Amino acid sequence: MTGAIAAFVAFLAKERNDSPHTVKAYGRDVQDFAAFCDRYYGGTWRWAGVDRLAIRGWLGAMQQRGLAKRSVARALSALRTFYRFLNATEGVEVNPARAMRTPKLPRPLPAHLDRSEIDRLFADAEHRAAAGGFVAVRDLAMLELFYSTGVRLSELAGLNDADVDLVSDQAKVRGKGKKERLVPVGRHAGRALRAYYRHRDALALSGTADRRAVFVNRRGRRLTVRGVQLAIKRLFAALARGRDLHVHSLRHSFATHLLDAGADLRSVQELLGHASLSTTQVYTHTSVERLKQVYHKAHPRA
Repeated sequence: MTGAIAAFVAFLAKERNDSPHTVKAYGRDVQDFAAFCDRYYGGTWRWAGVDRLAIRGWLGAMQQRGLAKRSVARALSALRTFYRFLNATEGVEVNPARAMRTPKLPRPLPAHLDRSEIDRLFADAEHRAAAGGFVAVRDLAMLELFYSTGVRLSELAGLNDADVDLVSDQAKVRGKGKKERLVPVGRHAGRALRAYYRHRDALALSGTADRRAVFVNRRGRRLTVRGVQLAIKRLFAALARGRDLHVHSLRHSFATHLLDAGADLRSVQELLGHASLSTTQVYTHTSVERLKQVYHKAHPRA
């Protein structure tokens, strides 16, 4: 059992190029199912001999442990993928997880900032940066880049100098599954980045400094994902509901404001790096302003 799971994890990481988070989660889910089967069958068992009752019992056990529906759905998806892997590598013909119904997940609307909050947030960040401190100038550049491109937290933290071209105003980011895409960099973000580069290059960096990273700390080392989070949370303090906002709120704001202004859904999908259009469509529910404009222009009795 352990050998099949180890081979599955290696397949996810090396051949499917899944993110480390996905690889770890899927491996943990299949291990958890194997442990459940040890208890359920009370002796020796085979992957090909597992039935739907065992899977139903496993799903029920996860719910009794208090796992969220999203976690249960992911675990079921992991098991389905594992059985497809067994079919391709070991000829296991059954996939008892395929017929199981995925728990219905709630689709909460993504939290985003309205235009007035964006204006207030950037005004405060620009005021801090005007004092000329390295950290404030860097944080403004990160804020501008987040809102200008809609990149994920990990994508911004992983940016290298070679990825950002301020001549052509674009950046290359590496998203989920190591997929690369090009995103445009707006003029405000470009200006903030140039100001940050001047401050960064003026630092007396040590020999251990990371010469490739775009965003660094005072010692010249690449800013970690946690470091980026803390920096943006400091900027959110300027807003009344700053404690409720997260870095991903800037990505949600980017998508929502583009759709409000009439951007094509497919284009927004490409900019966000979504594999499925259905993932992007959640933002259409927040674009009430755009829908009202269409309604008032098109309806004869609006």
